[in-house]
Amino acid sequence: MSGQFIDVGDIYGFVTVFGSMLSLLIAGTMSTTGFLGQDVDYKDGDVALQGYVSKPVKDMVSPGVLIVHQWAGLTDYEKMRADKVSKELGYVAFAVDIYGKGNRPTGNERGQFAGKYKGDRALFRSRLMAGLEALRNTPGVDKNKIAVIGYCFGGTGALELARSGADIRGAVSFHGGLEGGKPEEASNIKASILVCTGADDPSVPPAQVNDFINEMKAGKCDFSIATYSNAVHGFTQPGQAFNATADKRSWAAMTDFLHEVFAR
Repeated sequence: MSGQFIDVGDIYGFVTVFGSMLSLLIAGTMSTTGFLGQDVDYKDGDVALQGYVSKPVKDMVSPGVLIVHQWAGLTDYEKMRADKVSKELGYVAFAVDIYGKGNRPTGNERGQFAGKYKGDRALFRSRLMAGLEALRNTPGVDKNKIAVIGYCFGGTGALELARSGADIRGAVSFHGGLEGGKPEEASNIKASILVCTGADDPSVPPAQVNDFINEMKAGKCDFSIATYSNAVHGFTQPGQAFNATADKRSWAAMTDFLHEVFAR
């Protein structure tokens, strides 16, 4: 060290800058600051569909999340959730279109549209699979790391896709109906399951929850059920049913769940 002088200020400056750069690098691996969202046309056979894809602004392959809409069809709500998935979690999100391009029912039509697909599980699954394939074919998606989430009618859809035996890592239902599952089909389920339901949801009574638990047990499935107090049907969506606490907690539960299944 003879004849050399080390400026302590320079060392402090270097450490400070290096620490800041390291913090940014670590943060960049956990989230993204931007996204690119756009409508996407695709088909189920001859039926024209229009979904919405949201991709994080980063040049790397990422897990994919399929989002299934509520009974009003694909709306700005699902697009907002897709953007939230890509911006905050760094995944590629694809909001599926079950009803067909331009079909966005209002009023009593919503129940009629939803009832059509709940009453025809083969058709429902066909539309879900079309969306899944559209997501798999989206550039930047890791085809081996895909999950599905859904809201209300879409929550039922997320479970239905899992019941079909689709090759997905996970399925998350937000205040979706749990009925319709056949115990003999439960063994087809490859995905881990997370159900987020309201304790006061009249559409998903305790008897339905118990039947679902028995269905999952019959198939020896990996499943979890999170129940939120003072929450009714549609607790994540704007309106009288919205419950900010349940919405925040269920999103956090989903985030942890997706991190887990994609890390396998």
